[in-house]
Amino acid sequence: MKPDNNIKHLFSPWRMDYVSKPSSKEGDVFLDALNSDDDRESLILFRGDLSFIIMNLYPYNNGHLMVVPYRKVNSMIDLNQNELSEIIKLSQNSMDIIKKELNADGFNFGVNVGKCAGAGIDDHIHFHVVPRWNGDNNFMPAIGNTKVVVQGLFDTYDVLYPLFQKIS
Repeated sequence: MKPDNNIKHLFSPWRMDYVSKPSSKEGDVFLDALNSDDDRESLILFRGDLSFIIMNLYPYNNGHLMVVPYRKVNSMIDLNQNELSEIIKLSQNSMDIIKKELNADGFNFGVNVGKCAGAGIDDHIHFHVVPRWNGDNNFMPAIGNTKVVVQGLFDTYDVLYPLFQKIS
């Protein structure tokens, strides 16, 4: 098969420190966050009936969040229809809020199932919502080995949290 010269590559070397750390099977960052008494400290934006929305501690972009089922499963196959429906609805709500409040031009939305597919946390499935802006990828990652996230995590949390509380 001839290589496709039109393929674009997304490099994110700033994530190497995170993905190269040995994973600890002792805990679950999502369940630990859920059991916390402080949603702000845990970066939880919203608690639904079957899933919740949490900001990514290692964001690709400002406002990068994840929609996670309460039930710890490692595959979409193991999610029931009600869980899937709520995850999609909360993802849709998230995009609507971020588009309006942070003026996102678009989104990357998806799930990595399994370590080989890029899942940093492979035993508790989670769906990524990554806001994108025209021109948000600049020279810094290539030249300076640095990713610029334009707003602090807690500053973003404080802007988004009241809006996520209006989800019905």
